[in-house]
Amino acid sequence: MDIDVHKHAQVHVVKLRGAFRLGPAVEVFRGSVDEILSESEPQIVVNLTEVNSMDSSGIGALVRSQTAAKQKGGAIKLVNPSKLVVQTLTLVGLLKIFEVHTTDADAIQSFGTGVQAASS
Repeated sequence: MDIDVHKHAQVHVVKLRGAFRLGPAVEVFRGSVDEILSESEPQIVVNLTEVNSMDSSGIGALVRSQTAAKQKGGAIKLVNPSKLVVQTLTLVGLLKIFEVHTTDADAIQSFGTGVQAASS
């Protein structure tokens, strides 16, 4: 899995590509998010457009990251998860803990940063 992290205003955008599964993919994601979580009120957008599969380890990493972000006054918002990812999160009752948006720009603007985001 590939991970691209960039910052737009105060919002970190984490774009994932490939299978989000146990092993290096989850470890790299956790490491990237842990760096962002060192900030106060971390605002994170996770773009799942190119994630073709996610196992329980990937789901666990998202949930742990959301919990940690909320404890610091921030949040993680998801962008364009695949139908399979949405079904999996719904099945385990976890979709409701995330805001889901169709574009990076919508998710970035939902943080209320007051900065217009470029469409992705």
